[in-house]
Amino acid sequence: MHTLLLFDIDGTLVSGGPAKQAFHIALLEAFGMAGEIEVHDFSGKTDPQIARELLSGAGLSHPEIDARLSHVFDRYLTELEARLPAEPVRILPGVELLLEALTEKAHREEVALGLVTGNVARGADLKLRSAGLREPFVVGGFGSDSEERNDLPRIALDRARDHWGTEFAAERVWVIGDTPRDVTCAQAHGLRSLAVATGNFTQQQLAHTGADVVLADLVDTQRVVQQLVAR
Repeated sequence: MHTLLLFDIDGTLVSGGPAKQAFHIALLEAFGMAGEIEVHDFSGKTDPQIARELLSGAGLSHPEIDARLSHVFDRYLTELEARLPAEPVRILPGVELLLEALTEKAHREEVALGLVTGNVARGADLKLRSAGLREPFVVGGFGSDSEERNDLPRIALDRARDHWGTEFAAERVWVIGDTPRDVTCAQAHGLRSLAVATGNFTQQQLAHTGADVVLADLVDTQRVVQQLVAR
């Protein structure tokens, strides 16, 4: 086991689903407002960061937000779980075959699979289970661990070390995501990054981040595996 692959979720593995609606309802119930949620940029941010930006933009102070933030996520997760059966997330092209190939390598102890996502942990679990993609991912760093996206790779690395008993070398750890923030959080820890243009950013925009690899999508399984594992 020498390579650790840390995947983002939204825009990388899946898209769509009822998360935004569930988040909107939760903010309204907890605070009576949701800020400018319809036009707010969610890309690459943690769930707590998004909530704080929306609410502070609507005039609330940080102490006021902190006082009821846990209620937001309790309500959000309840609403998300209730809505997912009727409005499941959509698996992005190539993802299923890629994860099948990587899971085989994980069984042979060639790679380890985890997550680095701004979703709170339970939200990540619900989304991936609704798509049938939860099982391959053993560890992760989540928005419920830290509001700061750049903190999450280190948390995932610590959990990977504890789980597999391996100190993964930085050059053998990849963050795979669809936003500049995914690339930045990898760079903050000296990790490698693969940026995929299946979210809200083009290949050209992602190339400007300095990502190690930039792809249009994850459809070419052999190519993606070679990029991540054969180096």
